[in-house]
Amino acid sequence: MKLIVFETEEWEHAACLRLLPEHEVSCTREPLNARTSSSYPDAEAITTFVNSKLSAEVLAHFPSLRLIATRSTGYDHIDLDYCREHGITVCNVPDYGDTTVAEHAFALLLALDRHIIPAVERTRRGDFSQTGLRGFDLRGKTLGVIGTGRIGRRVIEIAKGFGMDVLAFDMRPDDSAAQALGFRYGDLLDVLGRSDVVTLHVTATPQTHHLIGDRELAAMRDGVILINTARGSIIDVSALVRALADKKVGAAGLDVLPEEPLLRDEAEIFRGERQDTNAELRALLASHVLLRFPNVIVTPHIAYDTEDALRRILDTTIANIRAFAQGRPQNVV
Repeated sequence: MKLIVFETEEWEHAACLRLLPEHEVSCTREPLNARTSSSYPDAEAITTFVNSKLSAEVLAHFPSLRLIATRSTGYDHIDLDYCREHGITVCNVPDYGDTTVAEHAFALLLALDRHIIPAVERTRRGDFSQTGLRGFDLRGKTLGVIGTGRIGRRVIEIAKGFGMDVLAFDMRPDDSAAQALGFRYGDLLDVLGRSDVVTLHVTATPQTHHLIGDRELAAMRDGVILINTARGSIIDVSALVRALADKKVGAAGLDVLPEEPLLRDEAEIFRGERQDTNAELRALLASHVLLRFPNVIVTPHIAYDTEDALRRILDTTIANIRAFAQGRPQNVV
């Protein structure tokens, strides 16, 4: 089977060679998109990360494609309808970074709460003034967890270690987890309205697109801290800009933004036939405005990025490819 591995680093190249000689393997650092898709017309299997855009337009360049092995839990970057229509199996990595992502959520929270970035910048200039750097204790504060899957539950465990009270919202409440971990479920607006900190841990689906918009932000406590390590599309970033400007939201820690491929390569918006360009441009502009707020921390989608998690991702992806080749596909989405 001819396999193309997109978005790879040097150490991943060596790991992918474990698939030889059963498969013909080619690796590239580039993501898969409209510009790069025509270079590999005879690929039978591809593996990508979330910076690739596997739209119908892109996938149409792969007439022999039988398998997509995404090196991620989320798969909103893949046109699943096209894959079903063309008999392409899609596999993901369902469990690799529960602790990894949860710990990054708290890294963002602590950095915002204790003003770590401005404090470090100030002392590097030789200024040891404490003015404007006062934070607050997490103990006794209420954390609103939106989404109680594996990552959300790990976040709750960490929050309990800090002595926080936890409220949660999930479209499919897990009462046994609530009892075991000591948190309470509520409806979305109730949880948002009673939380000092809100952290998002839902997958990107049509139901969660702009789950946090003007109405939800208005329901939050004044000065709330909002954390998002899930998917950029979950927050209406234009609404978040307004809430930050009005000081409704006190601070935001974001590891994800909408239209991330465009943020990495803004010239991409002028390539090929793009749909809904106005919406893309609005999201792109709002993301740039967010970067200018001093009470906003944006990291470049690295919540998953630890050596431990990346090795788990690659091991599971290789296992997914081998299982498919042996006629027993696993982790099919």
